[in-house]
Amino acid sequence: MFSEALNWVLQHPADFEVALYRHLVMSALAMLIAIAVGVPLAAFVVRSQKAASIVIGTANALRTIPSLAILALAMPLMGIGLGPSVVALTILALPPVLINSFVGLRDADPAAVEAATCIGMSRMQTMLKIRFPLAYPAIFSGMRTATIQVLSGATLAPFIGGGGLGDFVATGISAMNFSRLLVGAVPIAALALASDLVFSVTERIAFRGKHS
Repeated sequence: MFSEALNWVLQHPADFEVALYRHLVMSALAMLIAIAVGVPLAAFVVRSQKAASIVIGTANALRTIPSLAILALAMPLMGIGLGPSVVALTILALPPVLINSFVGLRDADPAAVEAATCIGMSRMQTMLKIRFPLAYPAIFSGMRTATIQVLSGATLAPFIGGGGLGDFVATGISAMNFSRLLVGAVPIAALALASDLVFSVTERIAFRGKHS
């Protein structure tokens, strides 16, 4: 079965490359938008308990919605194609990025924050020079979780015309062609594992450089 899947890829390299590229583009765009929205939003609400309860409560509610339901909700609102798929994947990626960033910024060492205030740092300076460096591990962990979720969730994008490696999975299931299913499933699993490894190695290097 695996050899049949490999043979299909070797015989149709262009089709596989297009699907892989589409999968990576969707995932990358969703992650970039989630980070661009989630991290600044966490920094904004960390100073207001009322705003934080609303925003973080909403993010926690989004986490309970299954990936397929998010994609299904995007279709009647935005139609089908790459755009709706990216929006749906962004909604999937945003909660872990936002929540981890908020927790990291909120729980930054109070003594360090107080010391920064005592020496005359503004709120913005304290946020950028004290809170963010201390929150880095939590923020990074949120990005790591979100990336794996998005790479996996993009498998369902074909259901709203997003394409990607999930096309092979959907085709394999509908036609009961397990070798075609593996053409999509194996690379998706490999991408998730590879991204986790890259984040792990990057985190170790960053910490080593930080503490050296």
